[in-house]
Formats: sequence, structure tokens, C-alpha cells
Amino acid sequence: MTLKKQPAPSGPVTADPPQAIDTSDALMEIAHDLRWSWDHSADDIWRAIDPEMWDLTRNPKLILLSIAPEKVQRVMDDPGFRERVHHLTHELREEREAALWFQRKHAGAALTSVAYFSLEFMLGEALPIYSGGLGNVAGDQLKAASDLGVPVTGVGLLYQQGYFRQMIAADGSQEALYPINDPGQLPITPVRDEKGQWVRFQVPFPHYPIWVRAWKAQVGRLQLYLLDSNDPANPPLESGITGQLYGGGPETRIAQEFILGIGGWRLLRRLGLNPEVCHLNEGHAAFVILERAAAFMQSAGCSFDVALAVTRAGNLFTTHTPVAAGFDAFAPNLVQRYFDVYTRDELGIGFKDLMALGRRDPTNANEPFSMAYLAVRGSGAVNGVSRLHGAVSRSLFASLFPRWPHREVPIGHVTNGIHVDTWGSTASETVWTKYGGCQRWQGETEKLEAALRQVPDEELWSMRQAARRALVARTRKRYVRQSAMWGAGAEEMAQARQVLNAEALTLGFARRFATYKRPTLLLQDPERMVRMLGNFRQPVQLIVAGKAHPADQAGQAMIRRWIEFSRRPDVAGRVVFLSDYDMLLTEQLVGGVDVWINTPLRPWEACGTSGMKVLANGGLNLSELDGWWAEAYTSGVGWALGDGKERGEDPAWDALEADSLYTLLEKEIIPLFYRRTRDGIPVQWLNKVRESMATLTARFSSNRAVREYTESYYLPAAEAYRRRSARAGEVGRRLAAWQDGIRRKWPDVRFGDVDICSDRDFHTFRVRVFTGGLVPEAIAVQLVAEPLAAGERTCWPMTRDPSAAQDDGDVYTVRVPARRPASDFTARIIPEHPEAMVPLENPSVCWQR
Repeated sequence: MTLKKQPAPSGPVTADPPQAIDTSDALMEIAHDLRWSWDHSADDIWRAIDPEMWDLTRNPKLILLSIAPEKVQRVMDDPGFRERVHHLTHELREEREAALWFQRKHAGAALTSVAYFSLEFMLGEALPIYSGGLGNVAGDQLKAASDLGVPVTGVGLLYQQGYFRQMIAADGSQEALYPINDPGQLPITPVRDEKGQWVRFQVPFPHYPIWVRAWKAQVGRLQLYLLDSNDPANPPLESGITGQLYGGGPETRIAQEFILGIGGWRLLRRLGLNPEVCHLNEGHAAFVILERAAAFMQSAGCSFDVALAVTRAGNLFTTHTPVAAGFDAFAPNLVQRYFDVYTRDELGIGFKDLMALGRRDPTNANEPFSMAYLAVRGSGAVNGVSRLHGAVSRSLFASLFPRWPHREVPIGHVTNGIHVDTWGSTASETVWTKYGGCQRWQGETEKLEAALRQVPDEELWSMRQAARRALVARTRKRYVRQSAMWGAGAEEMAQARQVLNAEALTLGFARRFATYKRPTLLLQDPERMVRMLGNFRQPVQLIVAGKAHPADQAGQAMIRRWIEFSRRPDVAGRVVFLSDYDMLLTEQLVGGVDVWINTPLRPWEACGTSGMKVLANGGLNLSELDGWWAEAYTSGVGWALGDGKERGEDPAWDALEADSLYTLLEKEIIPLFYRRTRDGIPVQWLNKVRESMATLTARFSSNRAVREYTESYYLPAAEAYRRRSARAGEVGRRLAAWQDGIRRKWPDVRFGDVDICSDRDFHTFRVRVFTGGLVPEAIAVQLVAEPLAAGERTCWPMTRDPSAAQDDGDVYTVRVPARRPASDFTARIIPEHPEAMVPLENPSVCWQR
């Protein structure tokens, strides 16, 4: 476990708090606020009650429920302890109401509420409702939103078992275990209505409605609401819908996503919340688009087309998937079972109309229903999670925007970031607080780079040494328990207590074991790896961890390869595979490793936040030029694999990259780490550490990501939604009428003759346009050219010439600089409306032939 420095109280601890608080109630209030999962100012409280259970569980509520009442009472009898608890309680309450970055910078904004929908959230070990990267992003963004005061409300599911826990058997095989999540021992509470009754309601499943009940997790100043089908009124099969995260087959998945989207929006309405913005963290939540439109239909008395035109503006879809096969897609008959009645009764449309929203080709009756396609068609903005992934996503969704250039497919990007306070080590926290201040992640971060550059070599090296030693100590402790589970004898247990060297260069490799992540690339040449690890003059060691999906036999085989390699006598004690890769183990690893290795096949790592977590701790990255590292890498901050090109699954290329990986380690990384001054300081190594910490930490933090989402997406979406929803959706009605006109008349839109007149300085284009009966205001005519260089202008609006209007078409003109030949330019016609987002809302386009 990585315990962080306890920050000093922001005010004096007084024995006479402003308002009397019962200490036991105050303890439970603090335990229920997941702020302790990143703030750590309450760690001393839980350690005082039961240090061993705190280290093992990181669950304050479980400690309070499990410890004998008389033991808790003895601790509470200490006046200093009571004062500490009372002070923290008042501090928590005050911070929930404080004016933070959002309230100060965007006071009076149209944005009052964002609903953030995700199938998983990684907030802390005490609430195991996550699997990996998707939950990591969701949890870190909720925490950052709390730090910044952005008004976000999370919506997810409460799983009875969550994702599987991993146990490695003595033969190296993976076993999947599913411990029960007892809600009474989790840091959550039932959601109560104004009468004190537990909020539970029905959602319309096939044949009969089922009950869902609601729970609340307090995340600093924000709330995360979790829906649960395990209600006594449900039949056993329906009770188990929220049994496991990513468990079961397609029917379980569609049922979970039905509850998340349909039930999630109904819960918000039940609670009196009406968010302007709905953020879909991956396509799993796309059904909320339908329910949000249905709710607006009911309140405004309008059709589904109008309601979708209104509510779409307030929906944001973030895709994390780098390959089309990763999107959830359901067979038509399965969708019909769940939505046939819903589409008729709630949306007032035919089932074919619903299926058209989730198909690339709406006329193909055999095509599955894609949640990602529904999310694109029902959102006012779409983004990928890194610059490279934005480009990949434009390719994945290009078929929804036929004949549009790749660069104009309407998908942007917001590169993910990590919540630094969650993932920072004790040692690094001290340095960051000293040079960056206690509130460094609660607003703008532009001054942090200069501040971190002031850290002297000696202090930076002391931080790294302390972090590595802590990691080695915790790894030994964990490996001893793991060895005992394997039935190790006395001699093996003694060896387990001595694995690793606290002074050696420590490499870390931990992630989901899937073939595209190439977790065995380091084992391409095992004998070369042995020689590297056997260099006692410049010792190197490696810690490996990771889970494979229970159905992924190839991934599990790669785990066995690492287990077998780690047991070779010639690397014993220098390679350790740690089982049950989870949030706690991640925190320990990223806090102490010197180099974090990442080897995915480009471009299959949409972002990859694991390497970001080492930044604040002074670890360096050695990674494929994929995901976030493709935009972060420079030679001064780490090392890169690959040539920045997509190579596919090519064993020959894997061998070349493995050779490059070994060579970087042998020729650059290891010698640089051991190149010391007379005082034992690796100055050149620390130059990279300082540069990485200073230039990358804030840039790849969830603080930056949430501020970017807020200013680039949430605020514009809120304003657009308010405009469209005003006066019972008046703007939405006009938009729907415009869409209907485009749909009916666009087949008759075409170009006539084109006339080009060129001189030395300019080309003048005159084109005749036949609008097919559309009014001129319903279209735009443009002249476009492929860019020859980054940032070059590619589009010029053409102006209608009223004097040239004739019965046989309108004439549009434009004059452009003659820096390029006239043949480089092409005219096109696109739909136009002052409120419409083209091509996202209407991908029609007519090109000059």
C-alpha cells in the first residue's frame, strides 16, 4: 500500500467545534466520503483504530463495522482523536460548498449539471466495481471534477460480485475468483426519498417490468449513483443481471446497458436532477439517448425526431475503442425483445426506425445494432481519448459519413489524464507539496512546470530511492503471501522474503494480458533477458503483473510463460510476477518503479493511462509510440519503441522491436542509471526524471482533462441544449423540419456547369447549383482542397450571386489565391442551418464531378 504524507490541517484543530458532532456519526460520515481514497488526511484516524485492517482493506467503513465497539470507544475516548475527527468532518462539509475553479471561472454559466454514465468506476479498493482502463478514467475524472468544482454526477451499476479476482495456482495457471460485494460493508448508502424510503423503481423489461434500487457513493463534493437489480421483488434471473461486471453473454450485457441507460436517466429524474449535459463514457451507456429523448417528448409534447434534435445537443460520446470489433453490437432479434414495446409506447416510432440509429446501413435487416453507432447519431459531440486515437476513431466511424474527407469526420479528441493525488507515492507527495503547494490540482497548473524544475538533484534522488525501497518492501510482503498460497516450503519462504534489491534499477510491466498488448515481447529472447538480469555490476530487476480475461486462453498462456521464466534459477529473486493486479497493486508499482515498459501493437492502445501514473513519481517511460505516448514522447523524457507506423500482427516486426527493446535497455537505459557522480547521484538520469515530471505530469493529469472537457465540450453543449430546449423545443422543431426537407429533396441537389478564370494571383470559380427545391438558406456551397501542409486552409465558402439567379439554377462564386493549380480545388454542397452540427447531424454531401 502507498501511504501518502498527511497534509497539515488547513486551520487550527479546536476542542470546541462550531457545531457539536457525535464522534461515532462523524467517523461514519468520513468513512462514507471516498475523498479519503485520494486526500489521505484521514489515514491516521483509521490507522489509529486498526492499522492492520486498514493496510489490508483500505475500507474505513469495514473497519468501523468489524472492530469491537469497545475498541473503537477506547480510541474515541482520546480528546485529541475526537478533535481530529470533528475538525475533518467540518473540513469535509466546508469543502463540499467551497467556490472552486469552476465556480470562480465560470460563474453564471449555462452549465449546472453533467450526468456522467459509465459501466465501471475505479475509485478505491473499498468499492470494487471496476475492471481496468475504462473504470480508471471514469474514477479519476470524477475525482478531478470534485477537486475543480465541476458539477458532475456519476451514474453506474452496483455489481454483486464485480470483476474477477485473480489467483495464480502453483503450476502458473490463472484462477478467477468472484468475492461477493456486500453493500452493507461498502462505502455506499441507499438513496432515500423525501419520506425516507429507499428509492426503487421499475424499468420495462421484456414480458414484465423489473425493479432496480439505487445506492449513493459520496466522491468528495460529488455523488455517484449506482443501480442494482438485486431486489427481493425480482425473480432470481433478473436479480442477477447486475451480478458481474462484463459477465455473462449478450443478453446479460444488453440487460445491464438497458438498466444503465434507461434506468439511469429515470433515476436522475426521480431525484429531481435535469442535467444539461450527458457524458457517455463509451457506448455501453448509449440507451440513455433514447430515454432522455422520451423524457423530453413527454414534457414538451413533441415527436421523437424533435426530441432527439433537442437532446442530442447535450450528449457527449467518448469512445475508448481502437478496433471496430470492440464495440458492443446486438443481434436484431435480441434488440427487438427488449425494445419492441419500448419504441412503440415510449418513443412513438417503429422498430425499424430504432434499428436504423444503430446500423451503418439502415436498410440491411441482418446488420446487428451497434451501441457505438447509436451513440454517434445521438450525440452533439464525439471524441477519442488521445490524439492518435482521435484519428483512429475517424477511420472507424468514416462509414457513417460517406464521401466526407477523413479529416472532417466529426470526431475530436481529449487525451486522458490520471488523478495525480490518487497515484502519487508518499515520497513524491512530499516533493510536490513543497514545490507546488497543497492545492496544486484544484485549478490552473501552468506554474507547476517552473516550480518542479527547482527540485535539486539530491532531493529528487532521495525521493526515488525512498519510493523504490518502499516498493521492494511491499513486493516482498505480497510475494511471501503468494508463495504461501503455492505451498512453499521454509527455504522458498525465506527466499521470498529476500526477492529484489532495493538499490537496483527496477523495471515494471503490468497490464491486462491480451495478445495485442504483447506482454511477452520481453521474452522473445529469454537468454538475452537472463544475461541482462544477471549483470551483478549493474543489477536490473523486473516486476510483472496482470490479468487475462477468464475466456482468453492465449492471455493466460502468456501469464504461465512469465511464471515459468521467473522461476528459473538464473533469474531467481530478480523477476517477480505478482498476482491479482488491482488498484492497490497498481498504486504500489507506479510509485516505485524506475522504468515503466509498455509494448502494445500500434494503434490498438487507445490511450493507455498506466504510464501516466509513473510521471508524478519520477518513473520514466519506455513505450511503443501509441496512445498518449505518441504525443508525449521526446528524447528528454523517456524512450520510444517503434517507428510510429502501423505494422499489424507481424512476428518479424515483433522480433525487430524486441531487439530494439533489449538494445535500449543494454546500451542506454541501464548504463545511464548507473552513471553516477562521486556522491552517487545519477545526474543525467535525474535530468530526464525532472523533465518528465515537470513537462508531462500536469499535461497528462485528469485536472487538465476535466478542464478541457468542461471548456471545450460541457459548456458549449449546455448552451446548445438550452437554446434547443427553450419554448418547448422550438429550435428543435425547426431543426427537425429542416432535416425532413433535406431528407426528401437532397436526391435532386446537383451541380451544373463550372467556370474557372485564373490570373497570376487568383482563381475565380463560378458554379451553377440546382437545389432540388431547397431554399438557399438550407444549403452551403464550398470550395475545398486537400491540405498540402499541416494547418493549411482547406475550405472557402462560396457566395450566391442574386443577380445571376435563373430558373435553371443558382450561381455561386469565390476567388482564391493562385498559389495552387485550379485543378486542386473542388466544389461541394452541404446542408446548412445556423443551429445544426454538420456533418454530425446530417452527413449529406454533393460533390462537383
